[in-house]
Amino acid sequence: MSIAQQKNVGRLSRHARVRRKIIGTEARPRLAVFRSNRYLYAQVICDKSGRTLAAASTLGAKVTGNMQAAQDLGKAIAERCKELSITTVVFDRAGYKYHGRVKAVAEAAREAGLAF
Repeated sequence: MSIAQQKNVGRLSRHARVRRKIIGTEARPRLAVFRSNRYLYAQVICDKSGRTLAAASTLGAKVTGNMQAAQDLGKAIAERCKELSITTVVFDRAGYKYHGRVKAVAEAAREAGLAF
C-alpha cells in the first residue's frame, strides 16, 4: 500500500470515528466538508431524513488560489443556509485537520452568519 493510500485509510477511519458522535438533525444539520487536491465541496445534511439541504463547491469558481476559493465557498454555503433559515449547524471536517482550506471554509461560514 502506498503512502497516499495509507493516509486516506487513516482519514477514513478518523471520519468514521467522529461520525459516530456527530449527527445532523432538522434543527441543527451537519455541515460536511470534502476536499480534493483541486476542489472543495460543502454540504448541509440532515442525517435523520437522509437529505442534503444545501450544497456548494468550488468547481465553477473563477478565483485562483485555494484559500480564496475556500473562503468564497464558506460564504456561499452560509448564504444558502440563510435562504433555508438555517442558523446553526454541526461542523464535520471529515477526518481532515482543522487547518488550511478546511479552516478557511469554517471561518468564512462563521463570519457569514452560521453558528457552530
